[in-house]
Amino acid sequence: MSGQWCCEADTNLRALYRIQDEIASRAVIADVINQKELKTIAGTDQTFFYGLQAEEMIASAIVVLGYPSLKFISYSHSVMPVAFPYISGLLSFREAPAILKAFYALKNKPDLLVINRCGINHPRFAGLATYIGVILNVATIGVTKSNLCGSGEVPREEGEAKVIKYRDRAVGYYLKSKKGSKPIIVASGHNVSLETSLAIIKSCICKHKLPEPTRIAHLCINKIRKQIR
Repeated sequence: MSGQWCCEADTNLRALYRIQDEIASRAVIADVINQKELKTIAGTDQTFFYGLQAEEMIASAIVVLGYPSLKFISYSHSVMPVAFPYISGLLSFREAPAILKAFYALKNKPDLLVINRCGINHPRFAGLATYIGVILNVATIGVTKSNLCGSGEVPREEGEAKVIKYRDRAVGYYLKSKKGSKPIIVASGHNVSLETSLAIIKSCICKHKLPEPTRIAHLCINKIRKQIR
């Protein structure tokens, strides 16, 4: 993928929107992977903090688990200055460089990566999970706690899922992962269908609301943040 796709500092909105449109056009929302053949699955999460020089920093952790056992295999992380401002709908340009750096550092590359952000459930169908998936050409799924776009019926029963539509297109699911908790949102990123994305995430729900890959990544990045501050 061309280096111009990682615009870390360019805030020309038209140029960035063109990149997102290109990402969306290259996203494959079909099962390039087979759930039965998955051996490893990874989760990623990010955190922001200020360094000693009052410089905003981002840390990203990727945790690789066996599948379907969900047993820990390995992890990597990255820490770097934030080179892009917060602009709604453009988080890929702010967070992707740290995720990519952590991914390249992994000794065991996963078959599938679950990202704590949107996938195709994004105003331009190019959320962070889709962006990362297309750039790396790896299967990705986006899992979030809040809906960025689209609407659908909210499920009430544990284990129940309801489709989310945006511009007359199915872009994800509300999933009631745990009783007493608000639904999470599951969406395809790249190289995996909506239906398989939902099935995989359901299989990764254990005792908690969030799927194990991103839940463990969240715990990992919080620990790393305490160590580096």
